[in-house]
Amino acid sequence: MADQLAANALSMYGNIVCKTPNLDKLASDGTIFENAYSNNPVCVPSRASMLSGHLTPEIAVYDNANELASSMPTMAHYMRSLGYETFLSGKMHFIGPDQLHGFNERLTTDVYPANFDWIGNWSAGASYVPSGTALNGVVEAGPCIRTMQEDYDDEVEYQSLKKIYDLARNINQNPFFGIVSFTSPHTPFNVSQKYWDLYENKNILLPEVGPIPFDELDYFSKSLFFAHGRHRHTITDEHILNTRRAYYGMISYIDEKIGRIVQLLEDTNQKDNTAIFFVSDHGEMLGERGMWFKQCFWEWSAHVPMIASIPGFLQGNKSRVITSLVDLLPTIIDIGNTDRVPVEVENLAGKSLIPFFSDAGHSLDSFAISDYYHIGPCVPTRMVRKNNLKLIYTHGHPHLLFDLKNDPNELKNISIDKKYELELKDLLQICMQNWDPDQLTLDIVKSQKRRLLMKNLPGDPPEWDFIAQMGDDKRYVRRGGVDATKSKLRIPPVKTIPPDLPPLDKNTIEQILAGKLKHNFRVE
Repeated sequence: MADQLAANALSMYGNIVCKTPNLDKLASDGTIFENAYSNNPVCVPSRASMLSGHLTPEIAVYDNANELASSMPTMAHYMRSLGYETFLSGKMHFIGPDQLHGFNERLTTDVYPANFDWIGNWSAGASYVPSGTALNGVVEAGPCIRTMQEDYDDEVEYQSLKKIYDLARNINQNPFFGIVSFTSPHTPFNVSQKYWDLYENKNILLPEVGPIPFDELDYFSKSLFFAHGRHRHTITDEHILNTRRAYYGMISYIDEKIGRIVQLLEDTNQKDNTAIFFVSDHGEMLGERGMWFKQCFWEWSAHVPMIASIPGFLQGNKSRVITSLVDLLPTIIDIGNTDRVPVEVENLAGKSLIPFFSDAGHSLDSFAISDYYHIGPCVPTRMVRKNNLKLIYTHGHPHLLFDLKNDPNELKNISIDKKYELELKDLLQICMQNWDPDQLTLDIVKSQKRRLLMKNLPGDPPEWDFIAQMGDDKRYVRRGGVDATKSKLRIPPVKTIPPDLPPLDKNTIEQILAGKLKHNFRVE
């Protein structure tokens, strides 16, 4: 599993620049799912949905400071019930005191803190950001000697390889289920020189869709304009090229690690009976539409890579089925339950993908749902993808509907086109099934207020971070978040580039979003 890796960045999804020979080989050995989506384009909710097999509202994991309930079964619980040994190596961003969620063993600490540090706060408005999200990661992009993310991902790889050796040594082992989860290519966009040198700026393509004038943006995008700090930094073409070059370098860095892990499975005679999946929790806008990071439903943010290489299934296949990360759990149970023993599985949100491994067909009834309830719009938002159509629902604001076959860049909103009236009605029915945005607003705000109360209590907060080895409590991003860790992010340290545009207060931003105040934003 990668973090913040957009499907559109990979060659198997049409990118002609990024170099990933090992992922390409894995894809040639199995099936590429061309239409896979994150169920929530932000880290904690996406991973919680994937592990539990439920959409965000059902598990009440709304933002990057919500805990998944210990009473909620995960992939690890289900696979252990089938006799599998389970382990986790790397990032899963568990919040709260339960840092295992069913895994027999956790091989590393997490790269991010486990406390209530990054709580969304809709009462604070669209410009409120709890995690230091800003365009510094873009304007400071470039090569360095070493990054903290490389420290972490090297440890994830080392522990994973060690575990594979241990599994091979144990002749009486149970079958195993493991998740290896890297933090790259998540921002900040810095990479060591070796991987930076794999690319040249002259070969990097600029975004296919440039910045869209502020007045032409939908409300969701306008709110993220402020939440991501686009009103604070001027972004040049050089910034964009440097960022993309570093991002591709980070992907190539991860690709090497995936190659070594798969090769070790083969060297230890375990590959022929091991099903291998590769996914990302969400994507990265990478400058498309002038936008960065994730937290939205545009394709670069919501569309994720999904590769499945399973012994005995067709190789070199491409499936067009509409799928999402919640489909992984029923698929993995299906694969792991070789004896077809009864398994107590509650009503999951996803479907098994086994029928789609053997041919290139797709189900016309398949759809994917993605939710988002974190920074920016401060209202419930939801995406539904079915066939070639994508609905973006922002509560209290006009619908957005796109035909991705004829309009892959999502530039023509067809929601008011009479020709699509029936399709829009169908997508809205899917969207609203067991989903009440008014009640959800009340639940989310209540959750935020509860956690903010506990976060802001005097004294030291509880220590929930998982400690795998001495020093883990200080080694990566911990209390205080990224801002408190900047001195450790890169060697040599990168001097922070201050914003070159004046700040705006909350009231001014709210008036701009409401159309009550004129503005004069420069377009990058």
